[in-house]
Amino acid sequence: METVESPAGPLALAVDGEGALLWLQFVEGDYEWTVEGELEEEGYRVGEDAGRTARAREELLEYHAGERREFGVPFVLRGTEWQKAVWGALARIPYGETRTYGDIAATLGRPRSSRAVGRANATNRLPLVVPCHRVIGADGSLTGFAGGMHLKVRLLEHEARVLGGEDAGMVTSSGA
Repeated sequence: METVESPAGPLALAVDGEGALLWLQFVEGDYEWTVEGELEEEGYRVGEDAGRTARAREELLEYHAGERREFGVPFVLRGTEWQKAVWGALARIPYGETRTYGDIAATLGRPRSSRAVGRANATNRLPLVVPCHRVIGADGSLTGFAGGMHLKVRLLEHEARVLGGEDAGMVTSSGA
């Protein structure tokens, strides 16, 4: 486990033996569990290795600096087929844009499954890389974010600033 700066504050990261991201968690967030505890429960041995985390750390710092809009670091998605499909759809939301839960559900061919999209979104272990902060309510409101809404607001504001936007909370949705 290592920590790196992000637009929403310090972010703890964990990678596997090959350097693929396993988990990202905002240090400032409000969580019922710890990354270390969850990974140890899954059989991982948690330690620090700057060499293994170098690529992930570098890409996250580039995102923080406004120099990176897409991630190339390998990552591991652990979940059901539905969760993985939702996370894949999240990963395709362009930087600085938003989509509604309904947009994501429609993209996946299940237009009445916006709540199921929300549940999958809430279990995303890789915020930023799988940009769950770019998902908003049907009425354009900011809804739910693991660790707290203040973190979601900071991330959307960051992307709007990088793109030259004035009103970060009002990042536009261009549909699915």
